[in-house]
Amino acid sequence: MRRLERNRARTEEEESVFVTMTDMTISFLLIIMILLAFFATLINDEEFALPEVCENIRDQDVSQDFSAEIVGDCIEELVDQVKSLEARLAQASRENEDLREELGQLKNEQLPIANRLETYMSQSTEQRREFLDKLREGLLVEFPELQVVVSPEQDALRFQGEGLFRSGSSRLEPRQREIVETLGRLLDETLVCFTLGERAERGPDCKSGNALIEAVQIEGHTDSDGTDLNNLRLSTERANATLLVMLDEDRSILEHQNLRGQPVMSVSGYGEMRPIEKNDTIERKAANRRIDLRIIMYAPSKVMDVEEVERRLDALRDAGEAQ
Repeated sequence: MRRLERNRARTEEEESVFVTMTDMTISFLLIIMILLAFFATLINDEEFALPEVCENIRDQDVSQDFSAEIVGDCIEELVDQVKSLEARLAQASRENEDLREELGQLKNEQLPIANRLETYMSQSTEQRREFLDKLREGLLVEFPELQVVVSPEQDALRFQGEGLFRSGSSRLEPRQREIVETLGRLLDETLVCFTLGERAERGPDCKSGNALIEAVQIEGHTDSDGTDLNNLRLSTERANATLLVMLDEDRSILEHQNLRGQPVMSVSGYGEMRPIEKNDTIERKAANRRIDLRIIMYAPSKVMDVEEVERRLDALRDAGEAQ
């Protein structure tokens, strides 16, 4: 009797262990199914579906007894699907890498374009600064007491206060006239290396690179004393008087042209509209009463424009070497 009871207990224990292992296997299969579905969504696989034999296991209670053959078939089908998904994921990864390379190539193709424009603009800005420094140094050689500065933006040569004109006057005194004549001569000598036209050159003495000047603008400015209309008229008359004295010295200064074949020299009067200081003290008003010789550099908008400049200047260099 005791032996029978022991045998029965052993059989029940073995069945219990088998049921537990079966439950664990089916639960594991369900987890695998969920993971496969998740991976399928990563590659947008709309055709993904569980094998029919596995569907039966998923839809039933995990405690249900399934034969080893059914479980084995499900595992085999799932293994095949895992391999298929792995291949698709690898293909998607390769395609993603190819796209990254294409984007990198496009980016590298665009960078030289942007860098070329930025380089040209940077070099032009540097050449303008050197242009203005050269003019200022040349003036100070002959007029060491002259109060002339390069603007903080490094785009204009600035004559303030009564450096050129007395307060309220647009007439140049003899000494100031000499200053303007010298300025016109220095300007004319330097512009040949920064402009086009019949007098343009790009010989070894020119240190201007490929920089071109779009305009040289003589600007008249006043303080806030007087009416707006009178100040506008006075500033314009001063700018005109400055250019006319340069023309009396040598009208060839008008022959310097920009890329569009226009004379670079121009004048403008702003009255009190563009102060650089508040008009609340004598000193600040004197700073606002000024003549600015502003240099505006040619600014290309695309690489084709830079290439056109290079072509024109290379032709000048070749012509100079031929002579």
